[in-house]
Amino acid sequence: MPARVLIVSWEYPPLIEGGLARHVRKLSEALVELGVEVHVLTRGGEDSPAEETVAGVEVHRIREPSHPRDLDEFVNWVGQMNADMLEAGVELGDIFDFDLVHGHDWLVAGACEQLARLFDAPLVTTIHATEYGRHQGWVNEYPQTYIHGVERWIANRSQRTIACSAFMRDQIADIFDIPAGRITVIPNGIDPGDLPRPDAAELARLRAEFAAPEERLVLLIGRLVYEKGFQLALEAMPAVIAAVPGTRFLVAGSGTHEAELKAQAEQLGLMEHGTFLGWIGDDVLHALYGIADLTVVPSIYEPFGLVALEAMASGCPCIVADTGGLREVVPHESAGLRFAARDPEALAEVAIRVLSDPELEARLIAEAKDHVLRFDWADVAARTAEVYAELVGAKLGPA
Repeated sequence: MPARVLIVSWEYPPLIEGGLARHVRKLSEALVELGVEVHVLTRGGEDSPAEETVAGVEVHRIREPSHPRDLDEFVNWVGQMNADMLEAGVELGDIFDFDLVHGHDWLVAGACEQLARLFDAPLVTTIHATEYGRHQGWVNEYPQTYIHGVERWIANRSQRTIACSAFMRDQIADIFDIPAGRITVIPNGIDPGDLPRPDAAELARLRAEFAAPEERLVLLIGRLVYEKGFQLALEAMPAVIAAVPGTRFLVAGSGTHEAELKAQAEQLGLMEHGTFLGWIGDDVLHALYGIADLTVVPSIYEPFGLVALEAMASGCPCIVADTGGLREVVPHESAGLRFAARDPEALAEVAIRVLSDPELEARLIAEAKDHVLRFDWADVAARTAEVYAELVGAKLGPA
């Protein structure tokens, strides 16, 4: 019999809060291709079926009310979601004999730990980011101290922890005090075929909304939160515009830092040079790479750097802060360029270099096209399956 794995995630398509939903879907589907029987226990909206099979993945959804925006209330909401997931997982355990439980982040830690004990099954946890990293070590007050405590607890309760980069492995080992040998580095994947490829006419129409043909368009894309560093990119923009006249910027995304970023842009006199799009759907979001001349990833804290991968896979030159997992995702002077983190002047210098040098731009695009092939989902799944095999042995794989 093939291994039967229960993967637990607080989001899964069509319910998408961020990159986690896509990660869990692609990993689950690629594991099925390897012969693993995958069940996903997740949260669903009113329009999502409670049970369905998609690309061979058995998806089980629980109904939950919309989560609150206030962080204190959100923590309480997460506790109730875990209680509901535990109840649903116990019912699944009465039907299926699970060999392993694989949870994603602190949001499902409580349910995963209890289900693994009930099933007498190994527990694997993927930690995609840490509260310690998101807040630059400031986790001494509630609710940050609570979330940090849950992350530490689940990392120590898991037989194996998966990290998306060597940077994250080292951080997890250090702040949670667990042996590095219990942490496996498996990078996130990307499937260039998943990214939309609008035709030339549609791209021209979309670009015309934000920039004239002769202008240069700089893209900032992602959650608008402090650790993503968009404030640094805005601080650099006046110098970029002065050196490359006609440069415009586009901010795509939403988040808790959005109002502050707009106020900063006003103070810098930038609003006539750019657009804040707010939250938009995936199709338009990914199409933006096709109309931009440069994508900037200025993160202060970045466990991996999926935006950089998406930009490179879409043929958009990319520059990134020299920090965290971005160092591993973007090799300097080949597939992209890096600049000193937290340094707006360094960011501006590198951006001006790319925007002013068509030959450099073309070379970055060409080398990035080959580089992104290293992040294939089949490889990510195979490496994850190796972790499973170490824990469940001969049960793994097809009969």
